[in-house]
Amino acid sequence: MPATPRALTLAKVAALAAEEKIAQDVVAIDVSEQLALTDVFVIASASNERQVGAIVDAIEDRLRDFGCKPIRREGQREGRWVLIDFGDIVVHVQHADERDFYQLERLWKDCPEVNLSAVGAPPTTLSTDADGVDVDGEDVDGEDADGADADGVDVDGEDVDSARS
Repeated sequence: MPATPRALTLAKVAALAAEEKIAQDVVAIDVSEQLALTDVFVIASASNERQVGAIVDAIEDRLRDFGCKPIRREGQREGRWVLIDFGDIVVHVQHADERDFYQLERLWKDCPEVNLSAVGAPPTTLSTDADGVDVDGEDVDGEDADGADADGVDVDGEDVDSARS
C-alpha cells in the first residue's frame, strides 16, 4: 500500500521548510511497503551543525502549523544527524559528512523515491472549524470554547474564568 495522501502532504511541507533554510539534496522515500511505523522518510543535509538546527526548527514549526507535532526527536544535542518522528513521516536532517557516510538512500534503495514536485501544493493553513479545532479534533488556537486560552484569558486580555463564576 503506497504512502497516504496525508503523509505525502506532510513530506512536501517538510521539504519546503527545509529548502527555505537552504537544505541540500532534499529527498523523500516511500517506505510504507517496508515499514509499518511510517510512510515516508524525508532526508535533507546541511553543511554545518547550526544549519542542521535551523532546518530542524523550520520543519517543526511548519508542521506544527498543520497540527502535526513530533512524537520523538533524537540527535538534537550533537547537531550532526537529527531524526524527527512525526508518525506519518520521519525526517532525517544530516550534516553532509554523515549523509555521505551513512547513505540512507542506498540503504532504502528498494523503496521508491517520492516525486515531491508531483505532490499537490499543501494548503496554507490547517483546516479548522470556528472554534479552532482541526480535523483531528485537536485545539490548534489554544483557546477553549469561550475564546479563552488555557489561563482563562480571552483575546482581549480579560479574565474569562472570573466572569464565569
